[in-house]
Amino acid sequence: MKDNIILIGMPGVGKSTVGVILAKELGFQFVDSDLLIQRQEKRLLKQIIEEDGIDGFIEIENQVNRSIDTHNAVIATGGSVVYGREAMENLGRIGKIVYLRLSYEKLQERLGNLHGRGVIVRKGQTLLDIYKERIPLYEQYADLVIDEEDKNIEETLQTILESLGQ
Repeated sequence: MKDNIILIGMPGVGKSTVGVILAKELGFQFVDSDLLIQRQEKRLLKQIIEEDGIDGFIEIENQVNRSIDTHNAVIATGGSVVYGREAMENLGRIGKIVYLRLSYEKLQERLGNLHGRGVIVRKGQTLLDIYKERIPLYEQYADLVIDEEDKNIEETLQTILESLGQ
């Protein structure tokens, strides 16, 4: 039964912020998959990336997300979750996947230090490279796309609720 809402999108689009408020609004629990990863590994995301490398991190992220089994939850995922096929298959099985979309220009305004955020960046890769690489994956897996352009948190939340028929 699909009774969860899974938020996907680039770092900085507000998955965790919107997710907490959405969970309160629906009376759901809130799950942050990045925090699940940190709890399992007993390390910060940036430490995992530094110590295990990008591919090691992606495998850990895939393993944690493919094992999520919860009900009546809003799940905020890490921006790189879409690299894990098994994770995305599981998330699609247990809930409705909502892609929070934001233009590259607005995203660039919101983001600070990518490395400090625990974002996977390969050597020589720019934010634009990551954006172009991930957008098709977000679109592929999304059941619902919410355009956040020129919306504040409340407007984004309202759009999600209306789109879900709440």
